[in-house]
Amino acid sequence: MTYSSGSTILAADFNGFVGPTASGGTAGANLNDFWGVGSTDKGWGQTAVANPSAPSVVTAANQWTSLINNLATSGTQTSTTLTLRTAPTAGEVVNIFSNLNTDLTNVTTNRGNAVASGTEYGTFTGTTSKTTATGSGSAAWTITFTHTVTFASADALRYFFNAGGIVRLKYGKSSTGTDSDPDWNTFAGQCGSINLTGRVNSNSQLIAGTTYTGTTRIGGTGGTQTTLATTTGWYNLTGTPATIFQLNNTGVYTGEYIRTTATATSTTVLTLVTTWVSDGNAGAGKTANISGGTATASPSTTITGTAPTTLVTYIPPSTLYLTNSWGTPTIAATTV
Repeated sequence: MTYSSGSTILAADFNGFVGPTASGGTAGANLNDFWGVGSTDKGWGQTAVANPSAPSVVTAANQWTSLINNLATSGTQTSTTLTLRTAPTAGEVVNIFSNLNTDLTNVTTNRGNAVASGTEYGTFTGTTSKTTATGSGSAAWTITFTHTVTFASADALRYFFNAGGIVRLKYGKSSTGTDSDPDWNTFAGQCGSINLTGRVNSNSQLIAGTTYTGTTRIGGTGGTQTTLATTTGWYNLTGTPATIFQLNNTGVYTGEYIRTTATATSTTVLTLVTTWVSDGNAGAGKTANISGGTATASPSTTITGTAPTTLVTYIPPSTLYLTNSWGTPTIAATTV
């Protein structure tokens, strides 16, 4: 680059900092790669800074101003400390901005972090609760909850996870009436919440002050955690279901478990399948069947009914510093 003190700043110099305006950004550190469309785990879907045509001279108005202001916003969005600088105004000489490439590199590294989150979304179609009784006597049984989270486009899905979006699962039951109801009420409550993030840049993401590693369990104590895929996020999923969480019960109930798998069904659909399983061993003189109960109705971000329920919600990225480019994903649920 010819970018140096005392030299004329050409389009080629400026474009090295801004990068491409189209999909499929160049490797390295440039603004549009994480700010604009980008590709895979880069890109927030914001309006890209235009590339002036070589060999034109780059002006303060619009071009440099957009670069500096958008970089400052990116630093705030990702909690990245940047060099203090003021965007130039039209008509003044543009001086060298020290550490510009360093700041772009640091934001590129931290691009999956987000200083804030949006409001949790709990609207769904279908059924997320098993309202009828399950099992008979000491027979084994299974309840299967299937949830799909669907985005308007592959880019919208990328922007969601790249900007700090989270898909969350919650498990619960409080109905009574059988020998095994109290045990399952306690067991389901021990799961806590399971949170799936993008795992952008193959790193953990600091989102609204909490560190997410790909699959992150928050809360929940007890049981025996046999699987927690801490380094599995959206970008690690394939078309084959991957177990991201499994909790087994304890004592004489070790054959009981709650398991969730995640699948990238397509570039626009995340599928989560949760199975509650009993092997029928409820202990001497007890039955393994459990009650149904009242459903958790849409919209809800908490389990409000008494029936066995696996609830999927999502926390969208914050629009405090970014414009919504991910739309409003939809959630569909079935329970059998």
